[in-house]
Amino acid sequence: MDTNLIATPSPAAKRQRSGGFLASIRRDIDSVLERDPAARSRLEVFLVYSGLHAVWIHRCTHWLWMHRVRFLARWLAQVARSLTGVEIHPGALINPGLFIDHGMGVVIGETSEIGADVTLYHGVTLGGTSLERGKRHPTLGERVVVGAGAKVLGAITIGADSRIGANAVVVRSVPPNSVVVGVPGQIVKRSQPHRLGDAPDLNHTSLPDVVGVTLKQLLERVDSLETRLNGHAARVTHIHTPAGEVWEGEDFSI
Repeated sequence: MDTNLIATPSPAAKRQRSGGFLASIRRDIDSVLERDPAARSRLEVFLVYSGLHAVWIHRCTHWLWMHRVRFLARWLAQVARSLTGVEIHPGALINPGLFIDHGMGVVIGETSEIGADVTLYHGVTLGGTSLERGKRHPTLGERVVVGAGAKVLGAITIGADSRIGANAVVVRSVPPNSVVVGVPGQIVKRSQPHRLGDAPDLNHTSLPDVVGVTLKQLLERVDSLETRLNGHAARVTHIHTPAGEVWEGEDFSI
């Protein structure tokens, strides 16, 4: 694992980690209030947020797992899955401030490691890609946001302050302050880095179409070269080009 991909924990994060179970609960509730405009009060968050309940039950199952009471840990994790729709293996390491929004369909594998103040939306999978024992699930740095339906697979590292776009499939490590889009995930460096203390970056539907833009520019370049070669524009265009952001043509009729 490349340790340079993970940001150094802030003093506040270190205090939260050392403050015990109750401090973690307070931090988890604060994370919801900071990142979900639908959250109206601490009481509401405490009672009705299933993603939060899944994290709290996981803290209990993880303690059991680390103390080798593993059958009970797995059984409680299964109960939590039935109650919340979130499946977290007891072996996963989760730091304070994780917010699982809506939660339904989230899967977090055994050797996953999640840094402080991470946000996961519904349908996210932190999955493994190997039959070998040992590290086989992802490591997420601090303040990472993983969009709805995204899959992060294998023993890879997602650097701090990165954002994974909705429905992306990430199969290789990502440096800090990146945006990942597409299948397989394409890494785009942020033009304006996200820093500690900035408001959470939850815009996981902002998906630059790196392949589409490149193809469009390539098609425009081919048309330009053909025009220069022939001295005039070709009468028949065999290559479709989008009008603005809309692709047209009989081949695409539905």
